[in-house]
Amino acid sequence: MSDAPAPSNTAPRRRDPDRRQRILAAAARLVAERGYHEVGMSDIGAAAGIVGSGIYRHFGGKPAVLVAMFDRVIDDLTHAANDILARELEPSQTLRELIGAHVRITLGDRTLMRVYHNEMTNLPADDSHRLRRKQRLYIEEWVHVLEVLRPDVDDAVLRALVHAAIGAVHSTLFYQSGVPDDRLAKLMAAAAEATLFIPDVGR
Repeated sequence: MSDAPAPSNTAPRRRDPDRRQRILAAAARLVAERGYHEVGMSDIGAAAGIVGSGIYRHFGGKPAVLVAMFDRVIDDLTHAANDILARELEPSQTLRELIGAHVRITLGDRTLMRVYHNEMTNLPADDSHRLRRKQRLYIEEWVHVLEVLRPDVDDAVLRALVHAAIGAVHSTLFYQSGVPDDRLAKLMAAAAEATLFIPDVGR
């Protein structure tokens, strides 16, 4: 007589590989619409189609969801910039590629970028410091390229111009232009490039 267990008819549960991304997408949508403090974990779970404690298998709490959204944005921007810089193009072409990548990422997921733009003050302190450092390093890459193209301009002005150029791109997050995305991308890239070459007005 065999002591082997009877075969089970119940298939092992599979983890949904897309669940984490569904949670982040739902959280971005809700936070962009209502603001961080008006959204609870239960709201995010319901919007992502996840019941019970399933959401806590991926995130320890709402701050962890916000941190993951911020990490995704800055990592996407940083990876794109690193790929461009590794190609060792002419400085003017490098700058155009950096602008184009930032425009593409911004327009590719306006909802997530809107959260990134608006909710920095709600990050936990340690994560805020870490992510702000990532931001500064990303900005530095732009500044270094612009410095080659505009050696007569001092460092503080270069940084102001880079922030202004990125701000021009981010302006698309807060209104509906009615312009098709392909045309809007060209307009924003042109606006950012023009901003970077505004004459230094001096003292």
